[in-house]
Amino acid sequence: MTESRTYRPPSALRSLLSSEAGSGLVLMAAAVLALIVANSPLSDAYFRTLEAHLGPLSILHWVNDGLMALFFLLVGLEIKREFLDGQLSSWPRRILPGIAAAGGMIVPALIYIAINAGEAANLRGWAIPTATDIAFALGVLMLLGPRVPVSLKVFLTALAIIDDLGAVTIIAVLYTDELSGLWLGLAAATLLALWALNRAHVTRLTPYVVLGVLLWFFVLKSGVHASLAGVALALTIPLRPSPGKPDDAESLLHRLEHGLQPWVGYLVVPIFGFANAGVRLVGMDAAAAFADIPLGIAAGLFIGKQVGVFASSWLAIRMGIADCPRDASLPQLYGVSILCGIGFTMSLFIGLLAFPGAPHLQDGVKLGVLAGSLCSALLGAAVIRLCTSAPLRKGQVAAPEAQG
Repeated sequence: MTESRTYRPPSALRSLLSSEAGSGLVLMAAAVLALIVANSPLSDAYFRTLEAHLGPLSILHWVNDGLMALFFLLVGLEIKREFLDGQLSSWPRRILPGIAAAGGMIVPALIYIAINAGEAANLRGWAIPTATDIAFALGVLMLLGPRVPVSLKVFLTALAIIDDLGAVTIIAVLYTDELSGLWLGLAAATLLALWALNRAHVTRLTPYVVLGVLLWFFVLKSGVHASLAGVALALTIPLRPSPGKPDDAESLLHRLEHGLQPWVGYLVVPIFGFANAGVRLVGMDAAAAFADIPLGIAAGLFIGKQVGVFASSWLAIRMGIADCPRDASLPQLYGVSILCGIGFTMSLFIGLLAFPGAPHLQDGVKLGVLAGSLCSALLGAAVIRLCTSAPLRKGQVAAPEAQG
């Protein structure tokens, strides 16, 4: 009886961990397929299809502003869930991933700015290498099997969630067009109605969905990027944890999070990856490949992320501010820091916002993101594989697989 009373229902995020992030592998396959198609005889049909209009928006626009609102809704749900009732619910749990996330955003941005300092227009892309793709990075860890301590997966997940929070803030502040007072007012009124539903303890999904669609439309028209409507909606979805007692498994946030996760992980994000990772490599010369934008992004992701994440983590551990993840060594932590350079989904998304209407610059963004992410995945996996074959530290006890 005691066991049933203390049962804590797993969030979609924890289910993602237990399934070893299979959706990350689907995303990898989608990105590879996009590159193949974009450099095949189907290339013209691929790009024409993305540019074709379906109603008022192009298909690419529907993917990036419509489908991706569901991705940001799931991101918002996971941020809220983990901060209120999960791995980030207390300050001791937030310290190490929080410090690591800060370092992992600052150093890549500085590297990008240093490389692109000679071209003011390029500086709009400084935030592109600051993001970490949780599904992609966990998908790489999946390939390494149970040799990776669970604590490192939790650390990577928590860091990526804080990273996502930073990326959402950057999008809201930096990549907002001219604002329309009318549409922004309607969006604010809709958000207020959603908050009222929450305060009235409404737990039926339908009213939230109806108002959420209206919120998305109003935000799209307001000049604020429509993806942020997903995050705003997520923050109004009811979740009522109480001290010493897990949230109800039937709460609306649990149900919506679990319902969305497979659709977002196995459909929405792979479609986004397929629609945005395609870049023509045929005819591209070395000058284009090593231009300031792709070089700044690739260096920011591959060098900046591992330096920023590991150096800040090492300093926090060395100074006694935080503890090293349980059953993990510093070399293993370094390997995970390298994996943080896989920025795929959010980096591509920020790149599209940074250089709208500039296909040649967007191609440079895609090239830099793909190169930096690929190098980070390969080296990170190699370092972790080498480090996990070494004996455990003196006094260290291997964690059971069920731990976490």
